[in-house]
Amino acid sequence: MNATARRGTGGVRRSYPGPDIWCEDLVRIHTTEGIEVQALQGLSLTVDPGEVVAIVGASGSGKSTLLNILSGLDKPTGGKARVAGEDLTAMTPGQRTRFRRGSVGFVFQQTSRNLLPFLSAAENVQVPMLIGGTRDRAARSLELLSLLGVVDLADRMPGQLSGGQQQRVAIATALANAPSVLLADEPTGELDEVHSAEVLDVMRHAAESLGTTVLIVTHDPMVSDHVARTIQIRDGRTSTEVLRRTVTDADGTREVAEEYTVIDRNGRIQLPAGHVRSLGLHERVRLELEPDHVGIWPGTGHSAPSRRAATDDEEDQS
Repeated sequence: MNATARRGTGGVRRSYPGPDIWCEDLVRIHTTEGIEVQALQGLSLTVDPGEVVAIVGASGSGKSTLLNILSGLDKPTGGKARVAGEDLTAMTPGQRTRFRRGSVGFVFQQTSRNLLPFLSAAENVQVPMLIGGTRDRAARSLELLSLLGVVDLADRMPGQLSGGQQQRVAIATALANAPSVLLADEPTGELDEVHSAEVLDVMRHAAESLGTTVLIVTHDPMVSDHVARTIQIRDGRTSTEVLRRTVTDADGTREVAEEYTVIDRNGRIQLPAGHVRSLGLHERVRLELEPDHVGIWPGTGHSAPSRRAATDDEEDQS
């Protein structure tokens, strides 16, 4: 299906070619009290239309910074980024506002940030459509609430809903203007495991029905079990990916997960931390090129001088 096709009732109509999310060598440097912190260090990422992808990483890995840039709330210090066909590095303030209203939807971790407490569930879903000038708002709000499995709660206020129900309404609200991309920041962070799984499943179902691309940023490893592709960020770069697929063989139908290391344009890779620890890799490793793969072994012989030792030597010579 090409990028301009309409998928699903009230779904996304794309008028641009290529991926919905594309970043190359993305850099973001924050300066706090005169100290520079490099949150993103040359991150590259591609997400195709209709994909549901999870971004995972430890606190401080750069995933929240990435989400702020992709949503138009922040600007990169360097590199390139396009979302829904829009160049995020060349937007005027007005273009950035229109981009946030129509091209992307956003779901926060805190349910209180997603919904207005004095409006019903249906009215909350209609607010973005009112701002965007959408017609038939009442009918579309009920359609989206039905898609998320909470249409019977349309007249209830947020305070009358459970946490999981609030997040379902929040997702419907984020999808109100048929954005190409839905960005979710820890959408299950305040939910227990059962309700987290339910919210993730209905989010994925809604995305598939509407043709919306979904990027979920989380530190919860359970989320990766509900998406086909999980990308780990470490030290401001994409480091590994896990791809899940269903296979059918003589033993029946089962799910297979395969882990890949991401390689950038300069040939750099980050080995999974567990592999490094189990093999005792440090300072340097031995490489051997084979016809169809590259072997990596712990280094042997004299140890390479550590970076700290080299720095100490340079100070002694100065």
